[in-house]
Amino acid sequence: MNQSPKVSVVIPFYNCPYVDQAVESVLAQSYPDIELIVVDDGSTLYTEKLAPYRDRILYIRKQNGGTGSALNMGIKAASGNYFAWLSADDRFHPHKIQRQMQELRRTGTLFNHTAYYYINERGERVSEVISVPFADRRELIATMMKGCPVNGSTVLLDMGIFRTVGIFDESFLYTQDYDLWLRILPQFGWSYIEEPLLDYRVHQGMGSVIHNEAQTREIQMVQAKHNGVLTQLLRKEGGP
Repeated sequence: MNQSPKVSVVIPFYNCPYVDQAVESVLAQSYPDIELIVVDDGSTLYTEKLAPYRDRILYIRKQNGGTGSALNMGIKAASGNYFAWLSADDRFHPHKIQRQMQELRRTGTLFNHTAYYYINERGERVSEVISVPFADRRELIATMMKGCPVNGSTVLLDMGIFRTVGIFDESFLYTQDYDLWLRILPQFGWSYIEEPLLDYRVHQGMGSVIHNEAQTREIQMVQAKHNGVLTQLLRKEGGP
């Protein structure tokens, strides 16, 4: 690929023992022009795992403020044309970014997400392919109103989207991604790759396990916030 647009990958890092595996998976991408930004959200553990990579990443340390604040700091520091997010306990497959850039170009969309696998603490796959394809835009909107099937670490989007809808809402500690996707959905077309291009690690230390009740409350808040706009959008698409 000549003159490949730069992709900025942001890894928010807070006391995660798997962060070196996440970094390795980005550095091993087949896509030629990637900027890797690791935002240390006030970690007190495992920071030494980043030492071997400091000359190959942009490392930013900040006071602890949550995932949304770390992602936003990474976005503000990014110089790429496209944004991808990788949780510190997950791993990209080697061709993830390349495949997504091809799909954006093929479909003319500015937002893409993909299927993925579950892995355990040891990095072993413990699921079949997790894939939620949509027959059409109407089905996508209806599904997004009920819950969020989009895995944040599978997303690749054009940075211009942030200029239209804003960045992550830091007041949402657990569902900042769901809120952002629902702001993007009325404004932009999405594309989807049914091929799994991410390993999503499921373990007892993950935020969705530790903060399950608070996360459920936030999901309801996000849905209430966007329900009116999405209901109108669904009607426009010929939904019920």
